[in-house]
Amino acid sequence: MIKVTHCLLAIMIGIGATSSVLHATEFNNRDNAGAVFVMTNDAGKNQVIAFERSTNGTLGESTSYDTHGRGSGGTTDPLESQGSLTLSQDNSLLFAVDAGSGSVSVFSVHKALLTFLNRAPSGGAQPSAVAEHGGLVYVLNSGGAGSLVGFHLDFGGQLKQIKNSTMFLTGTTTGGASLSFSPDGQFLLVPERVANNVEVFRIRPDGTLSPIVVNANPAPGTFSVAFAPDGAAIVSETGPANGTNASAISSYKVNSNSTLTAISQSVPTLGAGNCWSAITPDGTKVYTSNSGSDNISGFNIGENGTLTPIAGTIVGENPTGSHNVDIAITADGKFLYTINSQSGNVGTFAINQDGSLTDLGQAGDLPRSVGFNGIAAL
Repeated sequence: MIKVTHCLLAIMIGIGATSSVLHATEFNNRDNAGAVFVMTNDAGKNQVIAFERSTNGTLGESTSYDTHGRGSGGTTDPLESQGSLTLSQDNSLLFAVDAGSGSVSVFSVHKALLTFLNRAPSGGAQPSAVAEHGGLVYVLNSGGAGSLVGFHLDFGGQLKQIKNSTMFLTGTTTGGASLSFSPDGQFLLVPERVANNVEVFRIRPDGTLSPIVVNANPAPGTFSVAFAPDGAAIVSETGPANGTNASAISSYKVNSNSTLTAISQSVPTLGAGNCWSAITPDGTKVYTSNSGSDNISGFNIGENGTLTPIAGTIVGENPTGSHNVDIAITADGKFLYTINSQSGNVGTFAINQDGSLTDLGQAGDLPRSVGFNGIAAL
């Protein structure tokens, strides 16, 4: 794993990096325990907005950083994905997709301070999600035929496309929505929300992918996938069309032959529009963002990947009409944040020891219904 430090940046970009280091010192002198990042996805000039996070979870000052690319624009969740804004495993880098310009931007991270490093073509049309594991980066392109393209992470956050790494999804309108590496780095999973499949690829030693293995999901509304530290793959499901608060969440074991075996199948979230989930760093809990009902559901993750509701399942409420979309948990596992697309702010919650959430209010004064996509937290 390549970690970009400010020392290396000073060598690369001289005086500009020195200025960034001085700025970082200012950040350290504040009550700044971490950061929350959201992406504008603006069609004219895509930006990442970085909020300073205090030790009590509240969000303070924010700074906007240009990705030097263009987003897709739109109103609410135009990318229809999870992972459009992603931190590296060691939290030293931040990746942002530029759907409008077909590129991926890379920043170095020092709490809420970002330094732009570079931008690389995504290898396809309309990149919508990105994931990294051990210096291997894969980008999901949702435009055209839909594809996965692999990159090696080089010195200074440079993305070097891997020869013969491009793999296509099962069809042109299958709707790839996210991608996730297994904790051991052996598999890459991609859900197809339209085709209702979960695709599994084994990762070869050179970083390319083995032929696709398609797993049909018996539950309707497949959207995003994320891995718990123990290796269980957790899938968010929006539920059947026209259902009332009919969303669900499932967990699967990934077998050596790239097939999936259900562990917990379609556990109800008791909410609507569950497309996104976030897992605590210790792997004991997972939370879903129910955008259609403006609330959050919580589940305990057992040692074998079983899912059981926390308390009454619904553990957090955003104000009516917030339309919370993507969701993120801080690296210390203490706080949870949602992008509230239609109310133009960030929902803020403290995660209690029993898994319940304490509402800390909303933060930020962002434009409403303008296509914000992607959230990450430190």
